[in-house]
Amino acid sequence: MDTAVNAAVGTALALQNFNQGQEAQNNLLKKSLDGQASHIEQLMSSVAPSAELASSGSVGTQINTYA
Repeated sequence: MDTAVNAAVGTALALQNFNQGQEAQNNLLKKSLDGQASHIEQLMSSVAPSAELASSGSVGTQINTYA
């Protein structure tokens, strides 16, 4: 009976340690992905915006003729 209890407690502690390790790895991954998202956002904002359509006239109001 004591060995079964000891085994159950040992297993519970091992799972708790494993879960803590997984949580630490998940936090690191989240920080890494957030950093990458920030860099991508900076790159996208640094790209020149595309030319807008003409607002008047018969040419360039429906299709971007500069493309």
